[in-house]
Amino acid sequence: MGNIFTGSEIVELAVQIEKNGRDFYNTLVKRYKDSKIQEILTFLAQEEERHISVFQKILDDVGKYTPAESYSGEYIAYMNSLASEYIFTKEKMGEATAVKAKTELQAIELGIGFEKDSITFYEGMKKVVPNYDQKTIDEVILQEEGHLKKLSDLKKSLY
Repeated sequence: MGNIFTGSEIVELAVQIEKNGRDFYNTLVKRYKDSKIQEILTFLAQEEERHISVFQKILDDVGKYTPAESYSGEYIAYMNSLASEYIFTKEKMGEATAVKAKTELQAIELGIGFEKDSITFYEGMKKVVPNYDQKTIDEVILQEEGHLKKLSDLKKSLY
């Protein structure tokens, strides 16, 4: 079946996702000279940095928490499935992915895809953290939805 992640490992994956997101956006800022694109990408990189701090705080509590499940390992197996298909859970993929974008449009579309994937991952992650941390994750999800909207609006305005 592959690796089964603990609750704390899932939150550590969220930290990695955010680090890769930050690196992805920072790499793109250096590549594109359009001020509108640079402004949005810089904002998104700063947001990802803030999310790293949020998830680091959640890590303090999640190791002590066991979610209610229909069967043992249910949610952890679900998150394992999500993580195994999500490229941004792997170290140093943010910059490597940004470099592969051939055009501004392609870079924006990659960002849109990553924001959507992050939202899905974080929705699942809520099931493996204590109730009091779920509100924090909901706030991050709202911010990720805002990032998705910013990128979608940028795409519409440019193309």
